[in-house]
Amino acid sequence: MKTEYNNMELMICVAARELIDGSSCGVGTGGPCAAAMLAQKLYAPDLLILFEAGGIGPLLPEMPISVGDSRTTHKAIKAGSMYDIMDACCRGMVDFTFLGGAQIDMYGNINSTMIGDDHAKPRVRFPGSGGANDFASLCWKTMVITPQDNRRFVEKLDFLTTPGYLNGGSSRDMSGLPRGTGPYRIITNMAVMGFDETSKRMKVISLNPGYTREDVQQNCGFELLWEDRLKDTKPPTEEELRILRDEIDPYRYVIGRG
Repeated sequence: MKTEYNNMELMICVAARELIDGSSCGVGTGGPCAAAMLAQKLYAPDLLILFEAGGIGPLLPEMPISVGDSRTTHKAIKAGSMYDIMDACCRGMVDFTFLGGAQIDMYGNINSTMIGDDHAKPRVRFPGSGGANDFASLCWKTMVITPQDNRRFVEKLDFLTTPGYLNGGSSRDMSGLPRGTGPYRIITNMAVMGFDETSKRMKVISLNPGYTREDVQQNCGFELLWEDRLKDTKPPTEEELRILRDEIDPYRYVIGRG
């Protein structure tokens, strides 16, 4: 019997599998927090979770509603401040981080500022960077969880809020950002992408259940690269879904959006 799940549940489960036991991960609320919690419960019990507002190493009892929620410091190593989190990033102590945005391009650069060509009078104004620029600039591996369509995956950003691999190749290293940092995984409802080692262009490494190469390319505004040995993304397991639904997000605050 096939286990039923929605797109958000799939993306959270796939993201959770990417997190390594003993590593550290800077998260926000929503899907990234759910992925970190699932990883901690199933795959990475010694995952160190950090929240932008200052919670370091909590054992989350349930889904917090913001990065400053008191639950983000539940049984934590430290109830710190934003300064402590950004200091840890500057010191190279944060392995993974999760980000989102309105637009992303082939090099993993992100726009979360505006849509339009006039910054003073944009067609749409978004919240902006928050800590996203800092996290993406300084953490070792940046991951994005996002639905995929042509409006989000664009050839040219309307505004560059958060750096990925900039113009590709060695341009990120040449900009002065820490060598070896940058985008790592883009996890969508259709596929999982990494980045080519040389060109730093986005590359599809696995297809999600029910989607084809044509589906993925047609819902992307630029030409994607493809892994030679393309994999099939494993669907969520019954155990992943049980923990996600019963322990992490029983009120469906996040997974109900799928």
